[in-house]
Amino acid sequence: MQLSNNKILITGGATGIGLGLTERFLQDGNTVIICGRREAALKEVADKHANIITRVCDLSAEAGRIELYEWIAANHPDLNVLINNAGIQQWMDVSDANFYERAKEEIATNVEAPIHLTSLFINLKALKTVINVTSGLSFAPLTKVPVYSATKAFFHSFTLSLRHLLKAKNIEVIEMIPPALNTDLGGKGLHNAAPPVSVFIEAVFNQLKEGKTELTFGFSEAMANASQADLKNAFGRMNQ
Repeated sequence: MQLSNNKILITGGATGIGLGLTERFLQDGNTVIICGRREAALKEVADKHANIITRVCDLSAEAGRIELYEWIAANHPDLNVLINNAGIQQWMDVSDANFYERAKEEIATNVEAPIHLTSLFINLKALKTVINVTSGLSFAPLTKVPVYSATKAFFHSFTLSLRHLLKAKNIEVIEMIPPALNTDLGGKGLHNAAPPVSVFIEAVFNQLKEGKTELTFGFSEAMANASQADLKNAFGRMNQ
């Protein structure tokens, strides 16, 4: 993937990893479009970066995804990079009274949305790269976030298949696999002890410069390269 002179859509680009990617891609001379549900969060980024393009949308709804694609196709047909970053993490237990409703919300955002967006955006003639943001929990789940872990395992598997399926279209598929980082994913304060987003962004951009298509860091690097025995041990340590 070339790292400059792109037009990039980053879903969930106003906060967390998405914001880190947004600011780094802007720094490297790209045009960046970000979308999300919270207009205030988008405006905050736009106020800081005058050249950012924002779009309010609800990716958990099929109609919202279609509306986003149609807007991009009409106004930004030269978009050549799609980054499926938006995701939610629910800390919950299967015995919770609202478990199923919250699980459906996670599945809609973490699974249905990126699958649907990918199927839509590959119709753009300019599209050259898809980056899917999965998780180190794709390999060894954290049982406090059971559905989140499962959605990321699904997305990891889908990304492997997608890379093969899009070869014929000459579309590169990159998997970005973050560990826990100091963001508000799952709730404020839950990841305060984790590494900062900036360190992760620097590491994955160095890997992009090397031409890698599987981007890892720290825990996620260990999990992506672990043996089955190592994964079993990691699961035991995380879920004591």
